[in-house]
Amino acid sequence: MTLELVADYAGALLILAGAVFCLAAAVGLVRFPGPLTRMHAATKPSVFGLLLILTGVNLSLRDPKVITLLTLAVLFQVMTAPVSGHLVSRTAHRTGQYDRETVEIDELARDLED
Repeated sequence: MTLELVADYAGALLILAGAVFCLAAAVGLVRFPGPLTRMHAATKPSVFGLLLILTGVNLSLRDPKVITLLTLAVLFQVMTAPVSGHLVSRTAHRTGQYDRETVEIDELARDLED
């Protein structure tokens, strides 16, 4: 078994695992009840799934140009997804579109009172 074949199998396994995480994120967006839990499902597993998929593609292709492009895609996704999820959930909190009974600790309410 050559090193290239092992890298191809590892890449395929990572792509499959990433697809499962992205599917879990999509199911979470549909099934979770409120905007705060939906934002969690939209950011955490989808970013991790994308990281796994891009790592798998990187292992499968092994081209320096592709590695550079995939690294940029990973960096932009890691920088933007949590920020957008935070802003959407903060907007949901400020407009009152979340279930107050399910929130155990509401630090934003304390900050907004000051």
